[in-house]
Amino acid sequence: MKKTICHITTVHPERDVRIFYKECKSLAKHGFDVKLIVINGNNFTEDGVEVIGVPCNYSGRLQRFLKAPKAAYRKALQIDAAIYHFHDPEFIRFGLLLKLRGKKVIFDIHENISKQINLKDWLPFRKLFSKLYSIIDFFTSKTFYIILAEKSYATIYNKYTKNFSIILNMPEDGLLKKHIRTNRSNLENNLFYIGGVSKERGIFQILKALNELQKRKVEFYFHCIGPIEDKTKDEIIKDENYKKIASKIKFYGALDINEGIKLTYDCKIGLSVLEPVENYLDSYSTKIFEYMSIGLPVISSNFPLWKEVVEENNCGICVDPLNTEEIANAIYYLFNNPKEAHKMSKNGLQAVNEKYNWREEEEKLIKVYDL
Repeated sequence: MKKTICHITTVHPERDVRIFYKECKSLAKHGFDVKLIVINGNNFTEDGVEVIGVPCNYSGRLQRFLKAPKAAYRKALQIDAAIYHFHDPEFIRFGLLLKLRGKKVIFDIHENISKQINLKDWLPFRKLFSKLYSIIDFFTSKTFYIILAEKSYATIYNKYTKNFSIILNMPEDGLLKKHIRTNRSNLENNLFYIGGVSKERGIFQILKALNELQKRKVEFYFHCIGPIEDKTKDEIIKDENYKKIASKIKFYGALDINEGIKLTYDCKIGLSVLEPVENYLDSYSTKIFEYMSIGLPVISSNFPLWKEVVEENNCGICVDPLNTEEIANAIYYLFNNPKEAHKMSKNGLQAVNEKYNWREEEEKLIKVYDL
């Protein structure tokens, strides 16, 4: 009889790349009966993964925090799985209830949560909450089996437990394979970004750099895919750089990974110029690996961890993310040096095939479930 596994998310979309495409599909491939509970998601089954949408009406983050985990928990009890695997800190209190029922419970930590709290300008007393979260780190490490999405997070949990695994967010071989393209020399000057759109993730520096390119009479078009909060959207509309180049940018909002990455087929460069905030400095940028896996040259921030990937594999250019002239110069260079860009495309693809891929991470995931 197949062991039933239930993944739970109250925040992420139903087709989240890490949760649905990588973890859930990997588990189903290895013979587990896999359910995925998603708040306000659709009901469907794909590649052995049953996605269960749980309706929940809420308005704003506080209501989501109070209502969504409870709704997910009720559905989780109906499933009565052998193992529960949740992905959001707001579910911790209900993870404890599952644990008290004798279930094996896994907490999958995607971010350095304490540092991430510091970035939430909507949260009152966020610096205090950030410090207090260390108490929750201690509690969760003693209560659940922990999965970490970054090596750097181990410095936090090593203090409390050895009961964790590091499963990096590397690209899955089959997911993006159909979007591979290494020869982009005959394409128009299209740029690409996928991920959350915010100040910290570099959107205003990119706008300023693109305006600088326009002053140099460089033709370009920027495809920007990812969720944008209303506040950020209003700030972009008011931004003077954006006003001058608005006709050369399209904001798509959140798209499924396949729909978003499909747009790269006609692009020359993938951007990942996040600002040097504490939470990003010691974490890999997943989008860099996604760009590499389809042969898209990368322009990234010059954080030491990122330089180890981009510069050592010669698959792009690292820049100071706060220096818009550097960003503009890097874009200009790749637009005007197609042979070098082609070399970077092939190098990135080779590096992903050889060492930056999901295969090893999948093996580690299966071992967690066999413990």
